[in-house]
Amino acid sequence: MPLFVTEHTHPAEQCPARNPQMAAGLLALIQNASKAGIRIHGDAVTNHQHHLYVIAEASNEETIRKYFAPFGQMGTLTVTPASHCEEVVARGAC
Repeated sequence: MPLFVTEHTHPAEQCPARNPQMAAGLLALIQNASKAGIRIHGDAVTNHQHHLYVIAEASNEETIRKYFAPFGQMGTLTVTPASHCEEVVARGAC
């Protein structure tokens, strides 16, 4: 399955972690992604920078974009096709 890096940023004043209902809903997206055919390899939020990264596999980019669209409602959402390091080395270029 194709690999993607998903990035989300939002302004500090719109941080969804401050709203318990919104935070729970967004966390559920991460936790339940497998039900949508998405395999998450990892997620991280940079401390005090309001920036979320998700490394995930899905059948296509549109699946990732649609599933994580709620994050885009609070800021930016960028989905970038990616490769595992071994694949990059094997093909000899990024």
